[in-house]
Parts: sequence; C-alpha cells; structure tokens
Amino acid sequence: MSRAVSAPFPPDRRGVASVPGPAGAFHRSTAAARSGGAARAVTRTISDDPLGGTVRRTVLPSGLRVLTEAIPAMRSVSFGVWVAVGSRDETGPQAGAAHFLEHLLFKGTNKRSALDISSEIEAVGGETNAFTTKEYTCYYARVLDEDLPLAIDVMCDLVADSVLEPADVETERGVILEEIAMHDDEPGDEVHDLFARAVYGDHPLGRLISGTEETVTPMTRRQIQGFYRRRYTAPQIVVAAAGNLDHATVVKLVRQALRGTPLDTDPATPASHRSATPAVRTKPATTLVEPKETEQAHVILGCPGIDRLDERRFALGVLNNILGGGMSSRLFQEIRERRGLAYSVYSYASQYADSGLFAVYAGCAPGKVDEVLELTRAELARVAADGLTEAEVARGKGMSKGSFVLGLEDTGSRMSRLAKGELLYGHLMPVDELLGRVDAVTVADVNTLAAELLSRPMSLAVVGPFGAGDFSAR
Repeated sequence: MSRAVSAPFPPDRRGVASVPGPAGAFHRSTAAARSGGAARAVTRTISDDPLGGTVRRTVLPSGLRVLTEAIPAMRSVSFGVWVAVGSRDETGPQAGAAHFLEHLLFKGTNKRSALDISSEIEAVGGETNAFTTKEYTCYYARVLDEDLPLAIDVMCDLVADSVLEPADVETERGVILEEIAMHDDEPGDEVHDLFARAVYGDHPLGRLISGTEETVTPMTRRQIQGFYRRRYTAPQIVVAAAGNLDHATVVKLVRQALRGTPLDTDPATPASHRSATPAVRTKPATTLVEPKETEQAHVILGCPGIDRLDERRFALGVLNNILGGGMSSRLFQEIRERRGLAYSVYSYASQYADSGLFAVYAGCAPGKVDEVLELTRAELARVAADGLTEAEVARGKGMSKGSFVLGLEDTGSRMSRLAKGELLYGHLMPVDELLGRVDAVTVADVNTLAAELLSRPMSLAVVGPFGAGDFSAR
C-alpha cells in the first residue's frame, strides 16, 4: 500500500454528441432502465481521441460513476475503484483512518478471505494494490483482458463489503505502526511531511496521511467502521477501467458485483468535485527542523502555490520544468553540475482543490546546507526579477507535452487519468486540448507567475544533524 500526491496537470475528459457537455463538448446520451424502469443509468459516449481510445461514462442510479477507455490493441486492462475520501477528510483524533481503512479492505469480505483476494488475482498473473492520498483513495488491479470479470468482482467486493474483523484491525494496526516507524527512518520522505506542516500547520493538509503513533494506537474498529460507512458511499465513488474492454460489459459486471452490497443504494446524484473555496489559510513563513543524526541533510524551501483549477497551472508546469524539473534545469545545473553540492535537487508543485505548494528539495552534506540554500534563494530571486527566456519557455513547454503523452502509454496511467478527471475536475479534458493549453502558454504568462510566486516569503523544512535553532537567522 503506497501514498501519492496530486499531479500538476489535469487529467482529461471527452464527450459525444447531442447534449451539451463540459468545455463545449457534446455528448450522445443513452439510458438503461433499472428494475421496473424507475431509475435509469445514463451513459455518455466520448468521441475517439487520436492519442487514445473511445471513452464512455455511465452514471448508475446510485450515483456511482463508471468510466472506461476502450483500447483494442492492448491485451491488458487496468481497473480501479476510486473514492473521493482522503486524509484531509479526517478529524484530528481520526488522523490515519483513511489509510488504516485502505489496509483493512484487503483483509476479507463476506465471501472472500484475505488469501482469496490475493490468490484469485495472482492465479491469473494479475496484480492488485491501493494507495491513500490527502484527497482520495484508490484500489486497483491490472489483469489480462480475459480476466477483467474476475478483477471487477474482487475489487468491487473488497471496497463495498469488507467485514473489518477485530483481529484484523489489531494485526493491521501493528503493520501500520511499523510503516510509520519505517517512514521516520527515511529522512528524504520525512522532510516533505515536515514542509507540509510548516505551510499548513494543524490543517488536515499539514498532517501525515498515515496518521501518527498517537492517533493510530487508540483507534478502534468502531471508529474505522463508522468512517467506512459514512464516507464510502456510491456518489463518492468512481470506477474506471482502460484497455481491451467493452463499456456495456464493464457496467453490467460492476452492477452485478455491487448488487446487494452497501453500495447498492437508492437513487442519488454523483458528488461534485471539491470546491476551491474557501481557500485554505496557510501559516506565515516558518522554519521547522527535525534533528536527526543522518549522513545527509534534507532541505525543502518553498511557499504556498496555486490550486489545481487555477488557470495558471499550465504556466506553473512550464516554470517548474525550467527551475528544477530535470537535468537541464537551472537548479540542477547550478547546484549539482557546476558545483557538485548535492546529488539530488529538484523543484515540484503539489496541488489540491483549494490550495497548493511550490518548493525546492535538495539532499546534501550537512556542511553544505548554507551554500545550497543561498544558491537556491538567489536563483529563485533571479527568476522572479528577470524571468525566463523565450528559449527556456519553449523547452519547458516541450517537456510538459512530451512527459504527458509518454505517460499515457500504459493502461494504468490511462485508467488513472479517467478517474482523476472525474473526481478532481468534474470533467475530462481531451488530450489535444490539454496540449493546446500548454502550447498557448506565453513567456509573459510564465514570468508574471514567477514574479508573483517566487517573491512570496519562503518556509523552510530541514531534517538532519542540526538543532532547532540553527536556522532561525537564515
């Protein structure tokens, strides 16, 4: 079970003919009657994309959504159940509940044991996994196309009808506490969580996805069960699949798998994607130091960024590429290639519904931290004041477009794109439209954003052999 962060570029969504769809698209709608014709599942077929397959979307009467991308040339299918629930949906005492639940759903249902869940998929050469983020949770499988019915039945079963046996709660509590301890032994990971806390403080976005020993240890089965049944509802769930498949068959199999489970509910409307308002209040620029006897110091310097619906997100992607997005980036060239001060140095942007982060990470010898920070601050100030060149912006746009398209060359990434588009944006932007949005970014767009973003007061997070006051004057 792993964790993830939000991607800087939006996934996309397309539609087909006769009812107006998002962004001017038009969709051909069909409806399938439920028992007695009282409630209907509405399907929209999305036009073929030169860089993809046919995408279709069905809303079941319960409000659960099913999206597929048919790619006949593939022999594999990736299937995922995505829930619009993450660690930011927890209260303070619940911290870690979403991640705890993710672990427990693999421990058994009313018709399968934990061994059944893993062995049925592994017996056909498939794989399953799950991850929890701050805003959603995903359970997925990748199998051969002929084994998709099995994957649908297993994954829908474990998400909809897990039993959460008391003994399994105790077993997984121990596993999660070990996972937390292992995370604490990885300073390169720990510094990212420390930076989030520096910016967001006690807000849920500033908390650990896994929770802490203090919150996980006393968490009861009843609390987790309550979180499960309150949060895992049909309108909050998107089922997505990509590969060699037939949409109508996938919808039929999903409905069969969910029949009679807690997700087979009365008619409801799908939940809307998270709102960007009100915006999250961030802390004033803060320095946090985690003293730890490590051979290398891990530092992050950054500030609040922009939310994922901000129209400037395409310009931010270009700016990020040039500042620290690869071996040709300014920070990599200055800090590693010219001066040899760090092995790893990069910039990144994390985006949420109502907030975001922009930061630079570096891992270096403790004695070189001051110089690395000085060079980083100088480069950020230089870009804020002078901007990027036309050639740099062109290169950054090429990096954005190329990495996006190359990232669509497997069924897993295509499945993820469908689900994230629906969950996070409420629509799926066509690939050619997304590439066009990147192409439309101008030098002025990037430089205006750089001047505003990179001149913000910067927070600092450090993990290494330092005292809490060592950076107070830096």
